[in-house]
Amino acid sequence: MFDESFVRAARLQESSARERMSDHAPAVRRRPPLRRGLSRQAIILVLLIAVAFGTAIYMGVRHPYQKPVAQPTEPLRMTVIPLSPQSDVPGAVDPEKLFESSPAAQFRVGADGVTLPAFRRTAHFSDSQVGTALTTAKDYLVKSALDPDVLTGGAVRSVRVLLNPRQLDQFDQSFDHPAPDGRHAPTGWLIRFDPTRAELADHKIRVQGTLEATETDSDTLEVTADHTLVYALKPTGSDDRAKASLFTVRRELQFRFDRDDLRMHQTQLMAASVQAGPLSCSEDAANHLRPLLAGQTAKSGGPAGTDPYATDGATALCGSLAQSAQPKV
Repeated sequence: MFDESFVRAARLQESSARERMSDHAPAVRRRPPLRRGLSRQAIILVLLIAVAFGTAIYMGVRHPYQKPVAQPTEPLRMTVIPLSPQSDVPGAVDPEKLFESSPAAQFRVGADGVTLPAFRRTAHFSDSQVGTALTTAKDYLVKSALDPDVLTGGAVRSVRVLLNPRQLDQFDQSFDHPAPDGRHAPTGWLIRFDPTRAELADHKIRVQGTLEATETDSDTLEVTADHTLVYALKPTGSDDRAKASLFTVRRELQFRFDRDDLRMHQTQLMAASVQAGPLSCSEDAANHLRPLLAGQTAKSGGPAGTDPYATDGATALCGSLAQSAQPKV
């Protein structure tokens, strides 16, 4: 008895009866040798799998979109300069009258005054990425200078969530331990008034300024903001008959964005320069702005002394508020 595999392996094969009936048909014939090994299709499939696997390994090692190594974030550098009035602060019961008689008469109201410029892609950033940088900078400006909860010295979370996490320690320390050292002044991060002294007489804050985005290297965008904001204030707790006065802030901010910041809708605030008045030079403006209100004059005395031996300190500065910046009432 021979099993089927033995029969199939035989090199000679007997012709069938029908084949033998034909003329000159041999009784047996030699079978073609069996082809052993993988078929051509199987070999091609194995090669394709090997190429795909090798490509996957290569791309994992040399991925063109590898996230760049995070660079240390520089601390925010800030300057807050009080502007002292040269005479009594003008006031009026109607805040609208003050705005109309001031240089802010043509300013827009609130967030409408923080206008986005025309923008386009840069060498290494797309249109949408440049737009995200500008929009995030605008959000920071609105939250840090136009939000009534922030302005009254209360909430700061809405500003904090827009910052790169690597800046949060400096931000928190500024509010836990305010200091006029050029690094830890809350008024460098945002605008807020002493709630025991002043409150908004009109929530229609006037704003005018510019935003500009530039690429500084292949992984970094910077946005420069320069805005003038004008607030109508009155004494805290006063009624509608109290006179209001205008308070003006010139604020220049420099924002930095890496690709993670753009993806997370966050920013790094690198520099802040704030000029604000009317204020008294002798009062500390690091923690809160303490405005001079209608009818008040600046207290005597200059800014706090500067110690030239304190290498980690900031120079105490103060300016004079020009009469042309005041409303004509």
